[in-house]
Amino acid sequence: MNSIIHTKRIAFIGAGSMAEAVLRGLIERGITTPGQVFASNRQNEERLQELRERYGVEASCDPAVKRERISSADIVVLCMKPKDVEASFDELKPMLNGSQLLVSVIAGLTIRKIEILLDTQMPVVRTMPNTSSTIGLGATGMSFSENVSEEQQELATKMFEAVGMVTAVPEDYLEIVTGLSGSGPAYVYYFMEALIQAGIAGGLDENEARRLTMQTLLGAVHMVERTGEEPAELRRKVTSPNGSTLAALQTLERYKFPEAVAAAVFSSAKRAKEMGAEIAPHIR
Repeated sequence: MNSIIHTKRIAFIGAGSMAEAVLRGLIERGITTPGQVFASNRQNEERLQELRERYGVEASCDPAVKRERISSADIVVLCMKPKDVEASFDELKPMLNGSQLLVSVIAGLTIRKIEILLDTQMPVVRTMPNTSSTIGLGATGMSFSENVSEEQQELATKMFEAVGMVTAVPEDYLEIVTGLSGSGPAYVYYFMEALIQAGIAGGLDENEARRLTMQTLLGAVHMVERTGEEPAELRRKVTSPNGSTLAALQTLERYKFPEAVAAAVFSSAKRAKEMGAEIAPHIR
């Protein structure tokens, strides 16, 4: 049990998929208990009921309950949709105090804008986790405002390490983290879809194609992890001269596979930055 987190009261503002991913990871891995967690949204009671039933947390959109739970929280996690930020922040502002730690998982929203919109100098941690946090295998990029103490940095880091790995980066690089690991699982799922469909097109049963695809990707990841070798070196080892793997890789090169992946990462990063600019556009 990680006592530094286990003693903290955590309030999630916004109850979407990312809030659930972090919340679920923390609870299911025993990092905190349901009694220490509160979740709220603006009006979707049905969604809050789902969280109550799945995880046993307290979840409410009742204004009086929200005010009490948020004002008494040690950590306030900002998980609302970008389009709801300004209205939600107006509602949230009087509930906050300087002893709390603010943690944002809102794509593209800068620390500076958070401080201006909330009219606060509270310590702010800006994060970009991905949905693999749900199973404890997340990847989170993290940046800190200047007034986040070492203890608070450790607290935020341990909180997200509970659901995967964390890398601290200067804030200017969080958009590229979004493009790489934030959106990254979707690229892998898309690749898996393509492999499965290719197997089916070649005559394999759908279930067999799916099982082979899953095991292939799982094995490849574990090879990199366990051997410590670079992916490029492992690729060279399995690519025999004039062999079938070489033929496949040459085909991917003809379709500019590396360029397509890089373009996808930068497109995601660009869109994340645009989404941040669309929040309170009057603030530069």
